[in-house]
Amino acid sequence: MSEREMTYGEAVADALRIEMKLDPKVFVFGEDVGKFGGCFGATKGLFEEFGRERVRDTPISESAIMGLAVGAASMGWRPVPEIMFGDFMTVCMDYLSNQANKLRYMCGGQVEKLPLVVRTTMGGWIRAAAQHSECLEGWFTQIPGLKVVLPSTPRDMKGLLTGAMRDNNPVIIFEHKTLYGVKGMVPEGEFVIPLGKADVKREGKDVTVIATSAMVYKALSAAKALAAEGIDVEVIDPRTVSPLDVDTIAGSVKKTHRAVVVQEAAKMAGTNASIIALIMEHAFSWLEAPVMQVARPNTHIPFSPSLEDMVLPDENKIIEAVKAVMAA
Repeated sequence: MSEREMTYGEAVADALRIEMKLDPKVFVFGEDVGKFGGCFGATKGLFEEFGRERVRDTPISESAIMGLAVGAASMGWRPVPEIMFGDFMTVCMDYLSNQANKLRYMCGGQVEKLPLVVRTTMGGWIRAAAQHSECLEGWFTQIPGLKVVLPSTPRDMKGLLTGAMRDNNPVIIFEHKTLYGVKGMVPEGEFVIPLGKADVKREGKDVTVIATSAMVYKALSAAKALAAEGIDVEVIDPRTVSPLDVDTIAGSVKKTHRAVVVQEAAKMAGTNASIIALIMEHAFSWLEAPVMQVARPNTHIPFSPSLEDMVLPDENKIIEAVKAVMAA
């Protein structure tokens, strides 16, 4: 399969474009996704190619966007709504936590499928303060019936978005705002990565670091620095946090006997907690040190650049955690 270099944002548009050509039931809608091309440019060019019937601008109403998505999916369409900032997923929470996720169950299978893909953003580092910088993926992993995906690379972005659009269940894809410009080699044409399969971004033998989204790059950077000190780090990217690929994560921990789990979200009750619980359940007997976690403190993200840098996880915090488990 031939490949070409594209950005994370271009990978979004490429996946959407290919699937919209293949399936006339796929359509895109949200705030400024049309002629403007999306707040982060991820839908650029789609309006000109497919027109206003399939690339629709909406009012600034997250509830209306999600209501349309659930209704359209239940009638056989394959909607791909965009919620511009993940912080505002809370505005349409009832549709996601009480309707989309439960409709097939409540109807006893009369609604055979509910194929909708919610694209939204996550993360700090852009100096956007507390209301535009949140990481809420952990909330949605606690909702049965939803799949939650966090692509970290352009290749993963295209493959996982395509896989999500071909799934018959509601899927939420969190796209990190700082990654839209990251470049990488991506397969051309149709390319699918199955949901629920983790990826080993770096092989190692001394300690397993499990990281998601933009934290994958922080973990790889930390691993490179630690290699110079003789510590060989394996970096696992779950890619899908609901469902989690327990076999890959537990298998790595059984090999290295140590684990550090990294997330950008606040420390309390996030995906870190779920991953650590699964490690304790499936690989406890192989551990030679307590599992450590690196996460944001339970505080809001400040607007001040220096304070934002202080609260968000970085390479140095990951290095400290790895050294702590190696010394235990």
